[in-house]
Amino acid sequence: MSEVAAVLLAAGGASRFKAAGGGDASKLVAPVAGKPLVRHSAEAALASRAAPLIVVTGHDRAAVEAALDGLEVRFAHNGGHAQGLASSLRTGVAALPASAAGALILLGDMPAVTPALIDRLIAAFEARPDALAAAPSLKGRRGNPVLLARALFPAIARLDGDEGARKLLNDAAPGQVIDIEVSGEAAILDVDTPQGLAEARRALEK
Repeated sequence: MSEVAAVLLAAGGASRFKAAGGGDASKLVAPVAGKPLVRHSAEAALASRAAPLIVVTGHDRAAVEAALDGLEVRFAHNGGHAQGLASSLRTGVAALPASAAGALILLGDMPAVTPALIDRLIAAFEARPDALAAAPSLKGRRGNPVLLARALFPAIARLDGDEGARKLLNDAAPGQVIDIEVSGEAAILDVDTPQGLAEARRALEK
C-alpha cells in the first residue's frame, strides 16, 4: 500500500469572497453545519487513509488554527501567501515526510468532500503506479481534491503565482492522470462568494 499524505490549503486571503461583499473575516472560519468551514475538509482527511495531514496557513493564521483546535494536524505557515496559490502548494509539499509516495491536495473551502472520495482517489492511485495524478470528475469537469504523485513534486517547486494542481494535470500527457467519475457535488462545491457560502450551508444542513 502506498503512503499518501494530505495537504490542506488554508492560507488565502479570500479576495473574491470579500470583493463580493463577504466582509473582512476569514471565510474559512465561517460556520457551516455547526462547525468552521475549514474544519469540514480537515475532518474528512483525518477520517481517510491519507496521513499525515499538513495544514498550510497564511492569512488569518490564528483564526484558522483555532478553528482546527483539537485535531491531529501539522501546521506549515506560508509567510508569502500573498504571492498566490503556488506558494502555499510549495509550502505544503515541502513539509511532507520523505516516505510519502503522493500528496492529496485539499482546499479549505470545499466542505462536502468525504473520506470515501479521498480513499477512492488513493485506491485508484495505488492501482496505477505509473500514473502521475488522480482527480475526481463530474460530467467531464475535473474537481477536487487531487492526488499528485511524488514524481510531480519537482514541478510543484517550480510553480509560481496562482498556478496550482490544475496546471500540472493539464500539462500531463494523456493517460498519466486517472479521472475518477463521481456523482453529487462533493468534488465541485466550493465557497468563493457569499452566495457560495449560502449554497454550502443549504447542502450540508439538509
